[in-house]
This record gives sequence, C-alpha cells and structure tokens, in this order.
Amino acid sequence: MKRLILLSLLALAACGTPQEQCISSGTRDLQVVDRLIRETEGNLARGYGFETVTEYEARWIDCTPRPTEAVPEPERQMCFDRVPVTVHKEVALDLNAEAAKLQSLQAKRASLAKAAEGVIAQCNARYPE
Repeated sequence: MKRLILLSLLALAACGTPQEQCISSGTRDLQVVDRLIRETEGNLARGYGFETVTEYEARWIDCTPRPTEAVPEPERQMCFDRVPVTVHKEVALDLNAEAAKLQSLQAKRASLAKAAEGVIAQCNARYPE
C-alpha cells in the first residue's frame, strides 16, 4: 500500500511538460506570495481571520491487530480513542496591521514578478514547445 501511494505521488510530481515544471519550480516564491495576498485580502474583506488548530475528539476506531503467521485473520476490535481533528477558528485581527501586511506583500510580489520574467524566459528558451 505504501509503495502504491509513493508511486502515485511520484507520478503527480512528473505531471506537466518540462517547460511547465521549470516555470513552476522557478516561480514557487511568487506562487506562495500570491496565496498569502489572497488570504490577506479575504481577511480584510471579512474583518477577521482564521487560525488552524488541532483538537482531539473521542471516537471509535478500528484497533484490530495486524495479521501474523500465528493469527492470519484476527478478530476485528474497536477501541474508543482520542483522534486529532484540524479545525479553523475565527480570530480577531488588527485590520491596520493586516492592511500594512497586504501592502508589503504586494510590494514583494512586484519584485518577485520582475525576477520571474527572467526565469520564465530561461525556461522557454531551454524547453521550447
């Protein structure tokens, strides 16, 4: 099962043409800044932000022992256990600080976009389509 998951991840990583892969890897910082800008704009539009928190809930889970040579098909067992659950909680924001953060991100985006032009040109030259 682990091998299947690993092969699936490797296949997904290989998606896209070499040119697309080159551009994507060369503009990764720009992609991150774009995501942060969208998140910050959403926070300003809503007037609050979200915080990701891991909480623990009690749930019934399958705790059947793994098959062994002595017991090839063990009897199924259920256990009551605490399971981590990721939730998004609303948090108050300093909207002035959030607006300043947005301005800073937009300035950073402009400089990254300028630098990305060269990377994209190199990728287009190296891997013409």
